[in-house]
Amino acid sequence: MNRAYEDDKTYVLFSKNGFIPVVLPKKNRKTLWVYDKEIYKRHNEIELYFLRLNRFRKVFTRYDKLDVVFLAVIMLTMIFDAIFIVNDIYNFLNVKIKRT
Repeated sequence: MNRAYEDDKTYVLFSKNGFIPVVLPKKNRKTLWVYDKEIYKRHNEIELYFLRLNRFRKVFTRYDKLDVVFLAVIMLTMIFDAIFIVNDIYNFLNVKIKRT
């Protein structure tokens, strides 16, 4: 549930179907609902991860006709992203060690 869809009808619909509202309510609401702050933090991490995956044009544009091929591209992109993160950490630590 996103803040754009934050209204009472959507909240009731999601609650009836067993979903937990993760997005915090707008500050100008008269009745605020309860939400889990830890789940909200994880929600933000997931959205940022998808933004990182969209850096790769093939994932963003989705030219593949078969779902299996698209899933394979996503898996490969996740591997590349992990390698980039490890490489960044390694370079950061290497520079920090050389300074001392």
